[in-house]
Amino acid sequence: MRIRCIALDLDKTTLNSEGHLSERNRKAMEQAIKSGIQIAVASGRSLDSLPGAVLEIPGIRYAITSNGAAVYDLKEKVCLRQYKLKAEAVRDILRETEGEDVTFEAFIDGKPYAEKAYVEDPVRFGAMPQSIPYIQGTRKPIPDMREFIGKHAEELDCIDVVVKSEEHKQRLWKTLEKCVGDVYITSSVKQLLEISDVNAGKDAAAEFLIGYLGMSREELAGFGDGHNDSGLLKYAGIGFAVENASVECREAADRIVASNDEDGVAEGIEYILKVNAADREF
Repeated sequence: MRIRCIALDLDKTTLNSEGHLSERNRKAMEQAIKSGIQIAVASGRSLDSLPGAVLEIPGIRYAITSNGAAVYDLKEKVCLRQYKLKAEAVRDILRETEGEDVTFEAFIDGKPYAEKAYVEDPVRFGAMPQSIPYIQGTRKPIPDMREFIGKHAEELDCIDVVVKSEEHKQRLWKTLEKCVGDVYITSSVKQLLEISDVNAGKDAAAEFLIGYLGMSREELAGFGDGHNDSGLLKYAGIGFAVENASVECREAADRIVASNDEDGVAEGIEYILKVNAADREF
């Protein structure tokens, strides 16, 4: 069966370590679109944080955002499916993180907000230096995120808990899974715990989008690098993990391609086009 849709994670997969789209990846995406394949974004990023370099490619119409919490038709500028966090879950997250050395990012209808101190100095909170332009260029600074989250508890697409160490992240992850109901928890960046509604997840969003497009899962290819991509890669007819992917993501994949800094997405797309052209099984 031919691949008719490709779902692409962005950071550390389609984009290189500097957050840029390489010329080879761009050309491969354009060639896939030209051949009739639907290219869909499948990102942990919110709608307003998606990079112009990707969205400006003609033919990219659909976006899975916030780890599957929302699916958008970019051409028609409409949200096709959306799950908000339950207010009770939001309050439980605030309670279970009380007194912890953390801060927050929060997202409302695709718009990102973050603690003012974090936006001003992301590295102090555990972010990598190369992520500074992205954080400062996309997040609206808020003086008191706990107050902001509490005030908007019924409106949130998702919440990111910003931690300063892997040990702290893993400990807090276990606590939140145990004490907070109706949530999906994942992590795509070392300093973030990403929390959305239990019905989210890139795999669930991809299943919705494939059904919306009248396709089958066997016609879907997925690309990723992190914990938040492993479900997508398992669900897709064929899943590609870039060389720099996490162990869990690699184990979920059918094929390993070159790293995000070596145009692994282009390598995978070129393989898909070759197999499609030959009318062979994947």
